Order: sequence, then C-alpha cells, then structure tokens
Amino acid sequence: MKILLLSDTHSHIDDNILKYVEKADEVWHAGDIGDLSVTDAIRERKPLRAVYGNIDSYAIRNEFPENQRFVVEGVDVWITHIGGYPKRYSPKVKKQIYHHPPKLFISGHSHILKVMNDKELGLLHMNPGAVGIHGFHQKRTMLQFEINQTKIENLAVIDFGKR
Repeated sequence: MKILLLSDTHSHIDDNILKYVEKADEVWHAGDIGDLSVTDAIRERKPLRAVYGNIDSYAIRNEFPENQRFVVEGVDVWITHIGGYPKRYSPKVKKQIYHHPPKLFISGHSHILKVMNDKELGLLHMNPGAVGIHGFHQKRTMLQFEINQTKIENLAVIDFGKR
C-alpha cells in the first residue's frame, strides 16, 4: 500500500500536493488541516485518514478525531497531531505509548521533518514536517512510503523547497 503522509497544511492545498495524492493508495494527514476544503480535495481523489490539530476549528474537530489508531497490512499505526518523538513524547500520549507501543507512530505540529527509530519501544516515528505555506518552517515537506506485509519500505521525502 502506497501512503502519502502530510501535516500542517494550514488551509493550503495545491496542484503539486495533489499530484502526489493521485499516486498514493491512501493519504494520511497528521493535523492542522486549517480548512475542510483541504481534506475535501484529498477525499475526492483517494481515501483519507486524518486527525485534527491545535489550530483546527470545531467543524474539523467534528469531522476528524484527535487520535487515529488502526492496522494496515499488519502494521499498527497511531496518528496524532501533538505526540512528540522518541525520548520526548507528549505527556498526553507517553503512558499509552509505553504501555502499548504501535509499530508506526506519526505526529505533526513541530513543522520539522523527522523520521526516527525508538529502539527501546521497537517503533518507527515519523513527522512529515509542514506542507502548508503558513508557519515558521523554512521548507515544505511531505513523506511517501509503502507498507508491504508488515514492512515499511521505500520511504522518500518530498521536498517542495522554500515556502
């Protein structure tokens, strides 16, 4: 399964992003959507799994949960917006992560692209950075990867350059 992972669109969607949406089997959005027009444009093209972020309106919070946990091709996935990263997990998720770690833990919020193994918990953490045009990030980034029979493979950074 080909996954496109993005976050922190802050109401921005464009043809460059949608070109990658078309190539995915599913799109995952790690919060700070900004406007439902973003998720509507994605849903017109591909299945979407998304969570709300701290800037998102009540309308978005009514549409998407704070956390999504699901299994795809044998991979236990947890997506949340403010989750932290290995050795610095958010207090909101830390207890659950240590008690029952997923194989893939995804968060957004920081606007910083980060992919890290947590060897202690046996999980992979991904933060796709920010693909929107608003915020403090310097570059617009997303991630694409494949899940193939419990393996996470062919991870690639999509870098749109300076915002």
